[in-house]
Amino acid sequence: MNSDIVDSGGIEVVIQNEMDKTAPRCVHGPTLLFEKKGNKGRRFYACSACRDRKDCNFFQWEDEKISEERMLAREEQIRSKMPPFSHNEYCSRFREFVSLPLEQRRFCVDCQLLIFPEEWQTHEKHKRLSEDVTAQRLRRPSLLLCPLENKKSNAQYLFADRSCHFLLDMLAGLGFQKVLCVGTPRLHECVKLRNMDDKRHTMQSLLLDIDYRYCQFYGQDEFCHYNMFNHHFFEKEVVKHYEDFLCEEGGAKVVMVTDPPFGGLVKPLADSFMRISVSWKNRQNKDSGAAELPMIWIFPYFFESRILECFPSFSMLDYQVDYDNHPLYKHGKTGRKQSPVRLFTNLSPKDIILPADEGYRFCSVCERYVSADNKHCTRCNTCPSKDGREWRHCDECRRCVKPTWRHCSSCGHCALPDHPCGRSQTGCFNCGSQKHKLRACPKKHNKRMLVGGRGGAAGLLKHAAVKPTAKNKRKKRDT
Repeated sequence: MNSDIVDSGGIEVVIQNEMDKTAPRCVHGPTLLFEKKGNKGRRFYACSACRDRKDCNFFQWEDEKISEERMLAREEQIRSKMPPFSHNEYCSRFREFVSLPLEQRRFCVDCQLLIFPEEWQTHEKHKRLSEDVTAQRLRRPSLLLCPLENKKSNAQYLFADRSCHFLLDMLAGLGFQKVLCVGTPRLHECVKLRNMDDKRHTMQSLLLDIDYRYCQFYGQDEFCHYNMFNHHFFEKEVVKHYEDFLCEEGGAKVVMVTDPPFGGLVKPLADSFMRISVSWKNRQNKDSGAAELPMIWIFPYFFESRILECFPSFSMLDYQVDYDNHPLYKHGKTGRKQSPVRLFTNLSPKDIILPADEGYRFCSVCERYVSADNKHCTRCNTCPSKDGREWRHCDECRRCVKPTWRHCSSCGHCALPDHPCGRSQTGCFNCGSQKHKLRACPKKHNKRMLVGGRGGAAGLLKHAAVKPTAKNKRKKRDT
């Protein structure tokens, strides 16, 4: 079996060339295959979307035989956690809902559901009922719905209007007429709003998102309930709408914009995006010569090496993406001065004009737009900054480094002044071992760091933990 191993602190995820059709399923679709590090590492299946057992407790060893009784119980559990209505039923409810007078419209904030007068009694004991459900509010469901902010499972942060308008202006300027929004509900919403406000604006948008609540507001030709970690569509009938959207009939150029949860493993995400690109290519004219779907992947800059490993044609832009509901990644007193979130794209960097009023400028040597403090280094022959600050050149390292770093003669490279001197950067910062990373260090006291975010595999150490025996307990006391 061909596989791709991703290092993630004690747990490895095995990415197969084709989706394992034998993989068991949880409520989030087909599970992913993981492997615990070690001489006797066993493989197991776990949820693709959640790394916390409180959100999805699915776990199964690869070679484990499941009884029929357990299979039936699992299927019943999946059914119990499915949305209360099908997508078609949600659409029918919405059409009926908008026909109601304003005074008869209600939105149950506790249930996150549009409700009718005959349903009010069922929800009367709920603490929060919204009565001001105007047509304008229905056009902006991302403001009506409560963001899912559980960092271990959803981490649903929404673009600030500043970032949305920049992306739309940029894509329209590059001639794209179709935007495939993968996990970007705010961008999808802005496309539709522009079409309503300006009849000359005819850009189309299709939203793929794991948040089924958007079924209440968008038809199947506008929204697909989708898991980007395993390329799973929850309803088969929407796949045709997705495939039709990828066709570029009449010269309607398609671009994909995705904003995955920051705790997500890069390789499973990249695998899904590659599958989307293949689907797009299969639906184009064979003589078009197109090799790869135009993409914009929005992710923190420190994932650059992992993304470029998966997509060598990508480059990272200096543009800093802001979010309305993120405590740090936004402008203002509560946010950081510099957002670490960037655009990774296979579009030509010189064609993407970054806003001059925010300090971005064009570097004629690098042939791309850079941030105001990203000064060109003549010795490196590049604008080196990744985090928005002005970097400095280190003669000993022969490269530019962060302004807070200092050269360490003992380590032979630049690092923070209080770094663990003499310990390899490629091993464990805690104990110095070359056999594991910091997350998997058995001598680390802070166990909370073992829990990863959504899509991160570190939290799976809980799943694969061996039940303590008397022998294991003695070993634990010895360490």
